[in-house]
Amino acid sequence: MKQQDIRGGVIAAIKAIAPEVEEDDLMGGQALRSQVDLDSMDWLNVLVGLHQRFGVDIPEADYAGLDTLDAIEAYLARKLG
Repeated sequence: MKQQDIRGGVIAAIKAIAPEVEEDDLMGGQALRSQVDLDSMDWLNVLVGLHQRFGVDIPEADYAGLDTLDAIEAYLARKLG
């Protein structure tokens, strides 16, 4: 899967929970939850959305490392690779 397809899927999962998010405003290396102002339940719903969209199991132990858009993309690229 191409990197831009992964990014598009991640952004779609975020927008499903926070439709007000503008893709161009997201900074790849900055903490995503603070950029989008997601609480812990919203964040969990984003991760569930990623699982559904990509068919990738994301163990709870990996949640802490998925804090930026870049980190999520790299994680999914490895899992889908």
